[in-house]
Amino acid sequence: MPFFARRIAGVLLVLLAIALPPVAALAVVLATAAVTDSPPLFLGAGALTLAGSAYGLSRAATVFLVPARSRTWVAALVAVAWLGLGAAAVLPAGPHPAAGATPAGVRFWSLPTGSGIAYVHAPATARVHRGPVVFLHGGPGTPGEGLPAVTRALTEAGFDVYAYDQLGAGRSTRLRDVTGYTVARHVADLEAIRALLGVDRMILVGQSWGASLAAQYLARHPANVRAVVFTGPGPIWPGADPGGDTGDPWARMTPSQREQRDELLSSPRVVVQALLQQVNPNAAHAFMGDDEADELLHRVAVLGKDTTGCPGSQPARVHDNHQGFYSNQRTVADFDHTPDPRPALRTVRVPALILRGECDFVPPETAEEYRRTLPGAKLVAVPGAGHAIAANQPERYRESLVAFLDALD
Repeated sequence: MPFFARRIAGVLLVLLAIALPPVAALAVVLATAAVTDSPPLFLGAGALTLAGSAYGLSRAATVFLVPARSRTWVAALVAVAWLGLGAAAVLPAGPHPAAGATPAGVRFWSLPTGSGIAYVHAPATARVHRGPVVFLHGGPGTPGEGLPAVTRALTEAGFDVYAYDQLGAGRSTRLRDVTGYTVARHVADLEAIRALLGVDRMILVGQSWGASLAAQYLARHPANVRAVVFTGPGPIWPGADPGGDTGDPWARMTPSQREQRDELLSSPRVVVQALLQQVNPNAAHAFMGDDEADELLHRVAVLGKDTTGCPGSQPARVHDNHQGFYSNQRTVADFDHTPDPRPALRTVRVPALILRGECDFVPPETAEEYRRTLPGAKLVAVPGAGHAIAANQPERYRESLVAFLDALD
């Protein structure tokens, strides 16, 4: 072979030795993870593929570029370098949240569903008790901290107030099998909570995804709901909008915030975890555990916490009751496959209030779908509020909620 042809062949093989090994290794990792959730097995298979392909291609390139006596050790050096780069990119775990003390007032339910649920409770202070109001947080997997700000007004009006961390979020149970985070499981937990409270009916107040959960529960247990409030509601059902437009909570991020978010989500370790979720969620969970994944979601959420309100809104408070990453990811994935609840909801005669902030990133058609579906539901637009109405317009929120509940009797 002519000299220049040998050099060109050698360069092409060097380029292949640079580009092909990580692609081949990732493909083997995913293929192996599809049948096992053991990181030593799927990562080990990827490491062997990475080293083997890097060595083989490098060894072939050295035939055209390196003297015979140096070919083996040069190829071996390339293989070792690739192994080191791969290990440095995907093995070091990210930050973990600092373990904090459980605040006073947090209690725990052990439900017959197997869920351990953290909750807070404020009893009614009025002489006449008017039953429980249960708050459902959004996300999925994004709990609040402590009692809702409207609690005092409700307890003085005679209501018992409960707020809980849904399965896989906050201080509640994390599942070892993350495919167990389903809409049906969340509904079953809520029904178990009702039974544990010892009441025939309860009032539900759902924020964002919590509104979606309230709708799912109402469709399955209509006789157990006295009234329902949907605030800044997420989709009543993913298929309700054929275009799939549920809004972009990050659309109002500054360039700096977007850059920080992209940096968090584009690291090789996070990319591998995301790909593993597609082939085997439990392999992804074994690769990146709850603490690390929850901290990742928390950091992304903190970056965007003030992008869903009206311009000039007060910054939201950051608390330490962290998000649940896998509860979020797997519940969202399951929600896409749930049956349409609207046929059942159209027959439900339960007082319903829908509150939507004028600056909510979720399209107005989403709230309108609740109004069209639920007989007699009232839709109220809240000026000066975004997605988190209770935070942006607390007085309007309190007045609307208390007036609606007062009218029940």
